[in-house]
Amino acid sequence: MSDFPVTIYHNPDCGTSRNALAMIEAAGYAPEVIEYRRAGWTAEQLEQLCAAMGVRPRALLREKGTPAAELGLVDEDVSDAAMIAAMVAHPILVNRPIVVTPKGVKLCRPSEQVLELLERAPAQFQKEDGEIILPFPGGQ
Repeated sequence: MSDFPVTIYHNPDCGTSRNALAMIEAAGYAPEVIEYRRAGWTAEQLEQLCAAMGVRPRALLREKGTPAAELGLVDEDVSDAAMIAAMVAHPILVNRPIVVTPKGVKLCRPSEQVLELLERAPAQFQKEDGEIILPFPGGQ
């Protein structure tokens, strides 16, 4: 909805990301969906997202199923700039989903965290694994 824009940086192969997107849509929003593995990242974009979340790039690093270890990114001494550069070169290194709304920016793991960023939510939601979320915190 244009009065309350929602953007989700989405990986359609990720169940958590699919659940977050489905919750957004079930709440009646038509989000801008950015499939970041295809679209890629810019350093500025990642820096802005980190700043909005108040986190360092390491907080967005996904190790499982990525080349993070092979690239030496799991070492604690990797600089923010090197982390950002690796994420730009390998978009899969960024954990998902990241959701942006007027209420804030958040890495929504678990997917229910997306609810904190929405103005309204459906009365209930069933996740892909069958778990029913009822009622939503702050849901209307």
